[in-house]
Amino acid sequence: MRRIFVAVPLAEDVRSQVAGLVERVRLRPEARGPGGGPERRDPLDVRWVRMDGLHLTLRFLGPVLQDRIPAVEAAIHEAAGSGDPFEIRIDGAGGFPSAARPRALWLGVTDGAEALQRLARRLDDALAGGGWPIEERPFRAHLTLARADGVKSGPDAARRLMAAADGFSATWQADRLVLFESHTGAGPARYEPLAEASLGRDQ
Repeated sequence: MRRIFVAVPLAEDVRSQVAGLVERVRLRPEARGPGGGPERRDPLDVRWVRMDGLHLTLRFLGPVLQDRIPAVEAAIHEAAGSGDPFEIRIDGAGGFPSAARPRALWLGVTDGAEALQRLARRLDDALAGGGWPIEERPFRAHLTLARADGVKSGPDAARRLMAAADGFSATWQADRLVLFESHTGAGPARYEPLAEASLGRDQ
């Protein structure tokens, strides 16, 4: 069984910008090093995702048998081939289900949110042709940055993220879908790309 999902990856420069934002959240401006040196990292009790694997999830499929992977690959090519590249802008931050009791910390999507929703719908339709059920939960485009317990240090982390993200904005051209395998274990999950399909080029 392979734990898989389909997503739109971030551009390299945008990943770097988001990583810088997260680093600011993890620093305590009031805690200076010896002799007024660099700021110290604050061990917030939240689980940050790996910055090298940032993505916008379109559909999480969970554990899938190896012999069903080709059908998923065919579905992402079908979904990608009927759409064109588009611009995505991320800005704004918050917590889910609320910043007061967050289980996840995220950055929001403004430009490109509707295009992502249409792409997710095409992907659902293509997957349904291969035997997967239609996703019934409403699609909400967002970039997950961390997971929290909701009541311990999650609210503090959410406040600091929203403050650090005030005025933050990053854009890139979404040009492909990627099928990832999620490897879990000690530390943050690692995401391995298994296949990809370029938007508008697989018709």
